[in-house]
Amino acid sequence: MKKWRNLTALAAGVALLAGCTTNPYTGERQASKAGMYGGIGAVAGAAVGAATASKKDRAKGALIGAAVGGAAGGGYGYYVDRQEAKLRQTLQGTGVQVQRDGNNLTLIMPGNITFASNSADIASNFYPTLNSLVLVFKEFNQNGIDIVGHTDSTGSLQLNQSLSQRRAQSVASYLTANGIAASRISAYGAGPSQPIASNSTEAGRAQNRRVEINLRPLQ
Repeated sequence: MKKWRNLTALAAGVALLAGCTTNPYTGERQASKAGMYGGIGAVAGAAVGAATASKKDRAKGALIGAAVGGAAGGGYGYYVDRQEAKLRQTLQGTGVQVQRDGNNLTLIMPGNITFASNSADIASNFYPTLNSLVLVFKEFNQNGIDIVGHTDSTGSLQLNQSLSQRRAQSVASYLTANGIAASRISAYGAGPSQPIASNSTEAGRAQNRRVEINLRPLQ
């Protein structure tokens, strides 16, 4: 009993160590999402493997279960780790922010670099950034792409709702025109309903004028 428990702990530890990466910005070692999920999967897999094996084969079953469970648990997390790293590298210096929450990635594109004021026409100097995103979305094609337009609260609600919808649709249309499957994409406008800063200041309103791309696992 003690032996296979020790082997389970060892397998989980290996999975976690394998998921450790070096933060390129701080130089510190950190656990990736894949490593954490893999470690959890390894523990669960080891328990199942040991429980279903005969008494003399429990240690072997624990190791096999840990390996299978770790691979399954870390699979999509590892995929998102790689995609996040590629997006951060690709978007460095563009003004587009990359945020991560679990297995969901969000790209925040400020309005001042994507569209002219009160326009849904994509700014010409933003095309290179979108073209780079197209390449990443083609390489990492296991995501749904939810595009959401946002505005500040200046002007009528109807005008802002329409503008945010048209801006989101402009980005969606550009992606599909450049080879991203329409079945992966949704686009809608949130108007001023989801501010991330105060609309009482110009700086806050500038932050609220944005387009977000939310990358989620395909159903």
